[in-house]
Amino acid sequence: MPSVSALPPSGPSSRESVVAALRAAGCVFAEDEAELILTSARTPAEAVAMVERRVAGLPLELVVGWAEFRGLRITVAPGVFVPRRRTEFLVEQALERAPGATVVVDLCCGSGAVGAALAAALGRVELHAADIDPVAVRCARGNIAAAGGRVHRGDLFEALPAALRGRVGILAANVPYVPSDEIGLLPLEARDHEPLVALDGGTDGLDVLRRVAAEAPHWLAPGGCVLVETSEHQAPAAVDTFERNGLTTRLAVSREWYAHVVIGVRP
Repeated sequence: MPSVSALPPSGPSSRESVVAALRAAGCVFAEDEAELILTSARTPAEAVAMVERRVAGLPLELVVGWAEFRGLRITVAPGVFVPRRRTEFLVEQALERAPGATVVVDLCCGSGAVGAALAAALGRVELHAADIDPVAVRCARGNIAAAGGRVHRGDLFEALPAALRGRVGILAANVPYVPSDEIGLLPLEARDHEPLVALDGGTDGLDVLRRVAAEAPHWLAPGGCVLVETSEHQAPAAVDTFERNGLTTRLAVSREWYAHVVIGVRP
């Protein structure tokens, strides 16, 4: 494998060596990754360390310390779920359904990317985020601070202030939905570097989604919406779960992002 340890992070020879090292490690988009690493590094030594961490298998977002999400630079940290670009489709659906929302909740918030993106698009909103994982809570606090948001630690709705009941215009819940026995099939980067609590959705992947659907109508304002991401084969069962809890429900699909979002509206 080509070594980058002796090269400064500038000039074509350095870039070529970084690209070669990343490509040899199996990085499909080696050129793009090299550019991001070299422009993010503050010193030559930091660039070398970044490349070494990436070659060792650390996700690129954790190597550089941030992920792009709807044009925002979202800080990520080891042990926190890295926001996926396909989840931008969930944000788009929320904005389309409730463009005038003034109270927003980002449940199972992870890094807080969804809440930050919604607040950036909506303007002045009352933003709350919640996660059961203390590492995620610390990360999210930094990402939604600019929007004046509050982050709460706890299990789903138990974390939220009671004063929010019946007031939420957008409830985005990026719940874990991988079936337990399929965790081992996930890419190595997810299995090794992301928290199990953010991935494992139980036997059929819908355990947390069912809990959200059961409680959401009590927290939504009239006309407010709850949105969750799910897989294609889980979508029919997810839609049925929303409907059985009294929500007016539809499924939104993006073939471009291979994203499936279930949207439930409180009548």
